[in-house]
Amino acid sequence: MSTVALIIAVLLFIIGLLGTVLPILPGAVLIYGGMLIYGLMTEFATLDFNFYLIQGLVFAFIFLVDYLATAAGTRHFGGSKQAGWGAAVGMIVGLFFGPLGILVGPFLGAMGAELLRKTELSQAIRVGFGTLIGLLGGTIIKLGVEILMIVYFFIKI
Repeated sequence: MSTVALIIAVLLFIIGLLGTVLPILPGAVLIYGGMLIYGLMTEFATLDFNFYLIQGLVFAFIFLVDYLATAAGTRHFGGSKQAGWGAAVGMIVGLFFGPLGILVGPFLGAMGAELLRKTELSQAIRVGFGTLIGLLGGTIIKLGVEILMIVYFFIKI
């Protein structure tokens, strides 16, 4: 049973990592879910409450990184608070348009918010690119943290 549980967990880890890079799938959710399924199938023989508590905190951190990295990129390139909100709305709307929408949505959202504030077009475009840099930087951080989660899983089992 533990071999089947491990195979399922590893498959969810792989799909989760792909989901972090191709945001159609909920990457961190699948990774944490793989760990939970493994625990349930093995009756939590090797993974205790502390393991899941630590992984749960890291899981929450991953979601925080998503928003903070995008906002940091927006602010670093001179974007306003409204541009941050525009990027967040653009990210949500972009989800409906696939992987390209997830990149274009925050860019257009931040840029549009800046244009509504009467910011010059060149500065609005700069803020849009800052949003993309933050988004991509956040993705790299999330990927690294998720890999650490998986390594910790294998250390504990």
